[in-house]
Amino acid sequence: MKRASLLRTVRLGVSSLLLHKLRSALTTLGVLFGTSSVIAMLAIGEGASEKAQAEIRLLGSQNVILRSVKPREDFASNQQTRVNTYGLTDADYARVSTFPGVGRVVPVREIYEEVRRGSRAMNPRVLACPPVYREVTGRHVLEGRWITDQDERGIANVCVLSDEVARYLFPVEAPLGQTVKVGADYYTVVGTLMPRTRQRSDAPSAGEQTQAEVFIPLETGRKWYGNLQVKMRSGSREMEEVELHEVIVEVATPDAVPTVAAAAREALSRYHTQKDYEVVVPLEQLLLAEKTKRIFNLVLGSIASISLLVGGIGIMNVMLATVTERTREIGIRRALGAKRRHIVTQFLVETVVLSVGGGLLGVALGLVVPLIVEHFADMPTVITPTAPALAFLISAGVGVVFGLYPAWRAANMDPVEALRHE
Repeated sequence: MKRASLLRTVRLGVSSLLLHKLRSALTTLGVLFGTSSVIAMLAIGEGASEKAQAEIRLLGSQNVILRSVKPREDFASNQQTRVNTYGLTDADYARVSTFPGVGRVVPVREIYEEVRRGSRAMNPRVLACPPVYREVTGRHVLEGRWITDQDERGIANVCVLSDEVARYLFPVEAPLGQTVKVGADYYTVVGTLMPRTRQRSDAPSAGEQTQAEVFIPLETGRKWYGNLQVKMRSGSREMEEVELHEVIVEVATPDAVPTVAAAAREALSRYHTQKDYEVVVPLEQLLLAEKTKRIFNLVLGSIASISLLVGGIGIMNVMLATVTERTREIGIRRALGAKRRHIVTQFLVETVVLSVGGGLLGVALGLVVPLIVEHFADMPTVITPTAPALAFLISAGVGVVFGLYPAWRAANMDPVEALRHE
């Protein structure tokens, strides 16, 4: 009996809403856009966070990375000579190798040279590194092979290209066995690497930070380029002398990462008179990124929820106007025996129908918007299962909360006064 009464009340509420289709549709739009904005903003925030965390993981959660950094005061003091001497040294590499808990230590030099193949040229990171670099950093060979100990001992002019470089320099032919020009020297391509991240195009845009890399044997880099390199910038020439640009320290266990990082900072501060280095700990960055992700999602969700709040206020406003319009109807129903709970149920049903309908449409729109953003803006988005469910539950709750007062006001009308209403 109660179920039949509830169904009758639902049909009555829906029919009442259909009498004013445009008003009901406009009221629903507030909840629709609020729900979709919650899902879309959470998806965009989740995608940005996942991308940042993925890039940090690529550095190796059990690695401690030491990098050379050119100090500004050093540049100012060498204006006359135009030679800047700074950064990590072979002695730093030897010291770090003796730390307890340290596995393999990888020295890396960066060569500032243009890479050219015929008429195609680009400026990727040219890294001179030992064969163990690939294992420590977790890179994977796509075609061919990686640098070997024999290449290192023979100071061979061979190179391995990242996927981005291979696709740009060799758009229509296989790169293996071909030669590329690095600065003034020619190198034979012996392998290509799998892409670390999704590539959008063959050629990076101007000013864009790229993952394009070319790898050569460490001893080859030392022989042909030495420690002194010349950088050409806007018609000016700048000379730098750096022994090592990067030292990657592989730590035996994750628990030992903070200890090794602290020891590296202490050793570098003791033997360097200037701040010409930095210590990057991907594990610390990953933990910080996860914490930032939670805060970021909370902020985005709160901002988007304001739209739902506005939609709820719109529902309350419309329902209050509806109660005023239907005052005589309410009086007749009360005179015919309807109780206050029946009136409350009728108006709550109408608000819930508006909010639930808007919530369902908002969920559908919210699932589509991130796909559109990812396609046109080329931003990664991640829709978690909890986001649509949370947005829909909030939209349904908004209908109940903001429909209570209009329903209570309708139920507490004096039947006699309501019948006299014109």
